[in-house]
Amino acid sequence: MKNDFVFKLSSVYFNEDYKPSISTRTTTNFANLARGTSRQENLRNTIQMINNRFNTLAHWDNPENDRYSVELEIVSVDMDIDGSGKTFPSIEILKTYIIDHQTLKRVDGIVGNNFSSYIRDYDFNVLLSEHNKGKEQFSIPDDFGELHGKMFKHFVNSESYKKRFIKPPVICLSVAESKIYYRTGNCHPILGFEYKPTESSLTEQYFSKMGLKVRYFMPPHSTAPLAFYFFGDLLDGYTNLELISTISTMETFQKVYRPEIYNANSFAGSCYKPSLKNKDYSLTKIIYNREERSQLAIEQGKFAEEHFIKPYKSLLEEWSANFAH
Repeated sequence: MKNDFVFKLSSVYFNEDYKPSISTRTTTNFANLARGTSRQENLRNTIQMINNRFNTLAHWDNPENDRYSVELEIVSVDMDIDGSGKTFPSIEILKTYIIDHQTLKRVDGIVGNNFSSYIRDYDFNVLLSEHNKGKEQFSIPDDFGELHGKMFKHFVNSESYKKRFIKPPVICLSVAESKIYYRTGNCHPILGFEYKPTESSLTEQYFSKMGLKVRYFMPPHSTAPLAFYFFGDLLDGYTNLELISTISTMETFQKVYRPEIYNANSFAGSCYKPSLKNKDYSLTKIIYNREERSQLAIEQGKFAEEHFIKPYKSLLEEWSANFAH
């Protein structure tokens, strides 16, 4: 059996005219904002928040706080599993570009940022749920995340990825509500103070199977740490502006989706336990439906089961067994 799936990449820019494609998961940060009567205002306000945050962090040689703006490209990765030409929407990621209005240059930011995956929806909302049905104590299947992890590593090492992107991806997520994070003495000029959890989360374990390490940092003027998942060296592998492009983008999304944590009216202390039950926070002017978002994640997991996991079960098992990273 050939040990390679064919990846097909397409992209569209995230701007006030953005409209999600049919295959885009409706729970993604970007797609969720581009729905309803307020879609254009949502998109416009989100982009402005990203640009404002970028300029606040990139404050040197930037006296009027308007030197930079960020362009976001949504990259969809479809996968041809059996060589038939029929594809399944495997993942979507964001690519940032930095516009310097002083030098009139446009440079690459970081690829990754947001991470959207139907298969992850299946793992967390179908497989995990079925595994624990009727059980008194929660447990995780032995092979949980194995297939998804191998597919992600295969994509990052593919010619399709290498032709399109220069550096490995960085995924930026929220901290886990169930964990306690302790501030260390390590402070990076852009990423801010580093935090460390007392134990690993299920998300950490899942992303480790994708080959990703994680570090937690709270950037200057942020209210809570962010989780940065990466290959290699996060601090030496990326420029300050590249890191700022990720912080400004993903912190903005988190302020919209988790304002209790990332738009709180108080800052994380030396010992921090995030909570969505926090009442002391501010809302943005951006409208979204968090309850609907949770329901859709279950539907998307079932979609992956019906159109990917079940139809290609034997092929996927064979590929996974023969996978060599």
